[in-house]
Amino acid sequence: MRRTQPKGTPLIYHYLKLYQEDPTSRVFAPLAEAYRKAGLLDEAIEICRDGLRIHPNFIGGRVALARAFFDKKYYADVVKELEPVVLDAPDNLVAQRLLADSYLVLGRIAQALGAYKVLLFFTPQDAELGSMVREIETKAYEDGVLVLQNDPIQLKSYSVKGASNAISDDPTVKKKEWMKKIEGLQTMLLRVQRFKLANKA
Repeated sequence: MRRTQPKGTPLIYHYLKLYQEDPTSRVFAPLAEAYRKAGLLDEAIEICRDGLRIHPNFIGGRVALARAFFDKKYYADVVKELEPVVLDAPDNLVAQRLLADSYLVLGRIAQALGAYKVLLFFTPQDAELGSMVREIETKAYEDGVLVLQNDPIQLKSYSVKGASNAISDDPTVKKKEWMKKIEGLQTMLLRVQRFKLANKA
């Protein structure tokens, strides 16, 4: 698809020229980012979708699309786009931050805390982030959004009030739900540990 030059910065013209020369290249990601920074969010989303049809597993393209979604306040779309990204690359700090911020805006406090804590794992020197995590967690407990479980099998795991309580009062069902959450957390921690070890090598 050949696009006319939009109003914007010289950077847009530079990447647009490269993209027009080879529409199958990955240059769509920096082009989309240039569009986004110029406030051309619809163009950024369109170019990302075009590029991702050719390069569906290109993380840089997915992050660029998520950035545009975030600026458009399409937070649910950010989550849908980035959840698979952070599973494969938990050390992608931009993706983790966008995902955490989107969870928070959507009121998904437990998920937001999880994403912020993974981010803090990779950036322990970030005092501001650490303070924010403590503040959110404290308020979540005070508001009853998060509660600690006393079941020995689920010791110190989190429970989210609201929708989870509507699933079932059957202890067997609740236990299965929690085991699933624990398995997911363990998988995430293993991925994080592998990335940490790889970075030390």
